[in-house]
Amino acid sequence: MNSPVSQPKKTGKLQVADSVRHSRILGVGAYRPDRVVTNDEICQFIDSSDQWIRERSGIITRRIAGDHETVTSMAEAASREAVANAGMDMSQIDAVLVATVSHPYQTPAAAPLIATNLGINGVPAFDISAACAGYCYGISLANDMVRSGSARNVLVIGVEKLSDFTDKYDRGTAFIFSDGAGAAVVGASDTPGIGPTVWGSDGEQWDVISQRESWLDIRRSWENEPGDQRTWPTIGMAGQSVFRWAVWGMAPVAQKALDAAGITADDLDAFIPHQANMRIIDAMIKQLKLPADIPVARDIAEQGNASAASVPLATERMLREGEAPHGGLALQIGFGAGLVYAAQVIELP
Repeated sequence: MNSPVSQPKKTGKLQVADSVRHSRILGVGAYRPDRVVTNDEICQFIDSSDQWIRERSGIITRRIAGDHETVTSMAEAASREAVANAGMDMSQIDAVLVATVSHPYQTPAAAPLIATNLGINGVPAFDISAACAGYCYGISLANDMVRSGSARNVLVIGVEKLSDFTDKYDRGTAFIFSDGAGAAVVGASDTPGIGPTVWGSDGEQWDVISQRESWLDIRRSWENEPGDQRTWPTIGMAGQSVFRWAVWGMAPVAQKALDAAGITADDLDAFIPHQANMRIIDAMIKQLKLPADIPVARDIAEQGNASAASVPLATERMLREGEAPHGGLALQIGFGAGLVYAAQVIELP
């Protein structure tokens, strides 16, 4: 015998505060380690050359953090600059999102500590593990938080210290990765400043960019190996598979982001792709049929691939050097390990 459906005993209604209709990026900041590492220095440990690295990746130098520079310290420096450039006080930030895959602790997350060190202990703070797409994921989440009314001003940070996870003897990855942090403040706007995000994942290719060993594997090896033979986890990559996926798979994602924002490539004032490889960037420009006069971020030449930090670092450089206009429209896209990707059109601060 079926039980009758119970009826609510109360008649009260959920009370929800009016939400903000739109959001935008109000300011960006960056932190780049002082140490500049040349291709010749990298080639001391791999069978390669400066010319080969330049031709294959477009990288001339990369920024590498010192022992005193950490994920949290770099993130804090970039955050302070972003908040200042937004014309705000740190006390106005009420949520912190940190995109990173190189925080050395699986738990706790980096975000709560960063928030505390910034003097805003108590705000919601969490990490995003979406590799090179992490910052664009964070911008999408911050946009939703501000528009829904769950936050007023959200600090989004992309930060990596990938040198801790790079095998300097691996010819396929040793020259690619770098360190640094970029940050942005997302807040309320009277007009749209962040377009719809086109994002997704492809777990069928989970293993083409990955940490070579799980922490469980590493723990077991440490239990069985003498101390001087212990190995630290490093990132491996199936270069050709990643290159094909990025070249042929990411331009359509970028185009969908343009379509979702209701604009065409001709309307852009800048294109800011993930700084993975100069050849990938050139291929995307061609497939998107970008006009020749649209500035394109090429921060990889001097910064290297900073994963989650690459898009905000490139954005900060373009604005600081006057390559992209304040208030202009930019298409940004991040893509990497997971495999994951995210793209959106933004109005530059």
